[in-house]
Amino acid sequence: MYKPTKPFPFISLNSLFGVERTKEILNVNPTVPSSREDAQEVKVTIFDYSAEFLDESQSQSVEGCHRFNNNEHTTWINVDGLSKKDVESLASQFGIHSLLVEDILSINQRPKMDELEGVLFCVLNMLYFNQQNKTVETEQISIVLGKDFVISFQEDPTRDVFDPVRHKLRTQGSNIRHKKADYLLYSMIDLIVDNYFSVMEHLSDEIEFLEEELIRRSTKRSLVKINMVRKELIVLKRNIAPVRDLVNGYIRSESDLLEDRTTKYFKDVYDHISQAQDLSENYRDMMMSMQDLYINNVNLRMNEVMKVMAVVTCLMAPATVIGGIFGMNFEVIPFAHQQLGFYSTVGAMIFIPMVMLIIFKRRGWF
Repeated sequence: MYKPTKPFPFISLNSLFGVERTKEILNVNPTVPSSREDAQEVKVTIFDYSAEFLDESQSQSVEGCHRFNNNEHTTWINVDGLSKKDVESLASQFGIHSLLVEDILSINQRPKMDELEGVLFCVLNMLYFNQQNKTVETEQISIVLGKDFVISFQEDPTRDVFDPVRHKLRTQGSNIRHKKADYLLYSMIDLIVDNYFSVMEHLSDEIEFLEEELIRRSTKRSLVKINMVRKELIVLKRNIAPVRDLVNGYIRSESDLLEDRTTKYFKDVYDHISQAQDLSENYRDMMMSMQDLYINNVNLRMNEVMKVMAVVTCLMAPATVIGGIFGMNFEVIPFAHQQLGFYSTVGAMIFIPMVMLIIFKRRGWF
């Protein structure tokens, strides 16, 4: 099979046009078996609590977590760093189906919600904005809701958005301590969705700066920036749109794991994710408008250049005609052999363009 060669193989096109980022965004194939490598370090954080009781502990292993199953308390087990052995061990301890284990260990999984064998499962992405690269980064998180327990699986042990939940769990008398595991699940999804708006604020700032640059002075680099922001909006939309169906699944679910009074909280999350989706569509429309603005600016500058060239050509036309007439090889040419002939010709060459400039100006041609 013929492969075209690069015209300049010593130049990295990825760094110039962000081609590598395009590959990251578009290289999604759910039919390919997962090639996830086991995390080198696994951190397990456990919150076992009730209204009057809290036991917070950390471990490097998931062994022994079965004691928190049906212990008459609400338990949150958060696993930072995915290992196939640890995920399968937790699944066996809490009765999680093998199909859900595959989803937990998958890569680039589409956000979704499932109900299988007495547990509710959801997978979605936490979003972060990289200030240095101006890109939207994703981290897949899987959450399993069972009877009086919530198990969450994260990829990156160095960051998440759940610190407010941890703070509320450590505060005696907080609302979350008096409610069951379904409210904990709502609180986690709500924080993930709220963080989407933080990422969108950063993108909004980038769009605002880019719009100002286009209005002031657009260059070819501006088109590259537009293309880069549009790629990040693709990432944003891909992760936000399915979450709407995910939350709607909890609202419509008739599982005994969800109390009726918790439904109103999920409706609030549904309103937020709907607003986030609308904003992402607005951002996309703005980028399309900015691309049109860039093209219009390019065409406007081209028209200005063509206008100047046309005016110069018109102004030079009388001098060309006069010079051509007096350069003919005729023996008798009026004023050709008179003392003031040269000065009269040059004067005509200057006077006629000046009259043309006045006429062009009055007609508003420039």
